[in-house]
Amino acid sequence: MQIVATKQMTNLENIRGAIAAKMDSAAFSSWIAPLDFEIVDNALVLTAQNQFSADFINSVHRNVLESVAGAYGLNLKIAVRGVAAATVANDNNVQQYTPATPALDASAFDAFVVSDENEFVVSACKKLAAGSVSFSPLFIYGAPGCGKTLLVKCICDASAGRTVMMTGGGFVAEFTRSLRDHNIFAFKDYCRNCDTFILDDVSALAGKRATMDEFMQLLIDLHAAGKNIVLTANTTPNNLTGFDRRMQSLFASGLIADVVAPNENVRRVMLMRGGVPAGVAATIANRVSSDGHMVAGVVNKIRAYAELMNAEITVNVAERLLADTLKKSKTPIAMVQDMCSTLGVSYDAVCGAGRNRSLVMARMIMMAILHGATKLSLAEIGQYVGGRDHATVMYGLKQIEKMAASDLVLSAQINDMITEYK
Repeated sequence: MQIVATKQMTNLENIRGAIAAKMDSAAFSSWIAPLDFEIVDNALVLTAQNQFSADFINSVHRNVLESVAGAYGLNLKIAVRGVAAATVANDNNVQQYTPATPALDASAFDAFVVSDENEFVVSACKKLAAGSVSFSPLFIYGAPGCGKTLLVKCICDASAGRTVMMTGGGFVAEFTRSLRDHNIFAFKDYCRNCDTFILDDVSALAGKRATMDEFMQLLIDLHAAGKNIVLTANTTPNNLTGFDRRMQSLFASGLIADVVAPNENVRRVMLMRGGVPAGVAATIANRVSSDGHMVAGVVNKIRAYAELMNAEITVNVAERLLADTLKKSKTPIAMVQDMCSTLGVSYDAVCGAGRNRSLVMARMIMMAILHGATKLSLAEIGQYVGGRDHATVMYGLKQIEKMAASDLVLSAQINDMITEYK
């Protein structure tokens, strides 16, 4: 009897070794190593901690397990542990995992004001929310305040299946808590038992080696199971700091899409949706920073003032109330004087009759910038650059348009200055 038991133990160790040789080491450590191995009635019985682990192993790793069991003349059976095992230092009998923080409030997709620049990323989000897609993971990046968090909340709200959404900092905290409380496998199950997994701000994991290793294995397992994955960051995968090349490659293996900061029209709509009168919103939209957080702050301040003071919000009231927030608007003369300093010409020379090449070029650039950044007529633009007539301004604009078409540096300079003076 002792000889039979010893032989069976030897077979089990050989089987473990054969399975480990056929699998990725991280996957083996996460899913197979914790199983109980037994040989019962000519079958290799692998007993999992809970039903989710059994189902996941059965769907993802069964082929490998069956091939190894068959090599030893055994059938394969995956079971679920019916009785809790004795407590060990690094394992867990606690199979219920609950996040320390409540779930985030969700929003509908119509809460996100779509501009032409963001149509692609919004379409990708809607496609992913509708069901399984081929481009998972979806990696969304953009500057702070451009709307990444709002977009993933929309996905969370619109997805039909079970969605797990966490912030990068939240994932770090919950992973650490699960290690402390000895329920790491319950945490693993919680993250994997979903149809869509969303991590907002993946950069929070940078430099935390154990957390990054766990997260990488999570992504590999979710992808192998055909689940949807959504990640956000302030920059592209290749520009993330604190991540090795393998992690960056994994992030970039699906679809990368950028979110553009809200333009003037989007900011105007956001202000109106927040309850700011249409006329006020139209006037201050171009003087609010292209940052969704700043727009939300403006809305909150205006609404609070209206409620607390029981006062109507007019343009004058809004400008006084937001004096520390709104960009200072410049008069056309101030713009021209500022451009003279940037372009290296004197204001008197621009307004004079000089016709040397550099001076004429500076005048035409100023005309193009005033035309793009203001609503001035051609005749009015001419008055601010030395009293030129309508025809002269029109000629100058056509000449600059031709030059900019073949000179990318000039085109970029003009576009940057138009954006600055708008």
